[in-house]
Amino acid sequence: MNKKLGYSIAFALALGAPFVGYPVLLMKLLCFALFACAFNLLIGFTGLLSFGHAAFFGAAGYVAGNALKNWGLPFELSLLAGILAGALIGLVMGGLAIRRQGIYFSMITLALAQMVYFGAVRFTDFTGGEDGLQGVPRGKLLGMLDLSNDLAMYYVVLAIFIGGFALIVRTVHSPFGQVLKAIKANEPRAISLGYDVDKYKLMAFVLSGSLAALAGATKSIVLGFETLTDVHWAMSGLVILMTLVGGMGTMVGPIIGAILIISLENKLGDFGTMMASATGVEWFTTLGEAVSLVTGLIFVACVLLFRRGIVGELMARFSLRT
Repeated sequence: MNKKLGYSIAFALALGAPFVGYPVLLMKLLCFALFACAFNLLIGFTGLLSFGHAAFFGAAGYVAGNALKNWGLPFELSLLAGILAGALIGLVMGGLAIRRQGIYFSMITLALAQMVYFGAVRFTDFTGGEDGLQGVPRGKLLGMLDLSNDLAMYYVVLAIFIGGFALIVRTVHSPFGQVLKAIKANEPRAISLGYDVDKYKLMAFVLSGSLAALAGATKSIVLGFETLTDVHWAMSGLVILMTLVGGMGTMVGPIIGAILIISLENKLGDFGTMMASATGVEWFTTLGEAVSLVTGLIFVACVLLFRRGIVGELMARFSLRT
């Protein structure tokens, strides 16, 4: 009952958020929250640490952007094209990576993701290279609702996030999700029980990559552009940070982590620009570049004070009191 009440309150706040906040920033937060939740499905409930999730996020953005801008596909099919691209990359990457375990698995995902990044740098006709893919239109939902309106687009993105989050919740609480938890807890025991562990790992990897691709495709359409930043290894590190800070293995932890990190990035950049224009001191413009330092300090603080992440630590302390 408490969870249902919490979700209801969060939903009510989300419905009213665009009337008190900047809709584009809110949509960006929702996209990164879904990205973090997708990654958490893999690391938090399957125990697989991927350093290559930026490949799904960025590649889907390029595919969806080209589908809308250059291929003439509608909004729905463009999103689907991005998801299929993420699923395909996940199938190839996961098929190779699950042959190894631990740090070797993580390094393979990183190496393969860097191949995707260098491909994005190389094929400038498709990605725009260092200039990025610019001028991506939002299109229309079902050919009727004009998504160039920020308010309309916000509620579409909110529906996408809720759908993706609901799928993750359903997956975790399904028999398939219970097997994933068993693999994380004790893989040799899961094998002894007769489960095809590699098959379950691959399915989890593809599902996580597809949801990350949905987040990346949505983000590129919302912002109207796609850049190499989204497919760079630093983006994989950022989603890891979001998940660990919020609370790995919890449902809402990655959402909290994504909101915290992305909001911090925007606020530091805005504050630096404001102070530079007000004082004339150019040093303030470097504040936006200091985001990595600040987020690193937040990560260190969470490791020392909130080892389970913010949500995980709060849940643990609450359970101890009750």
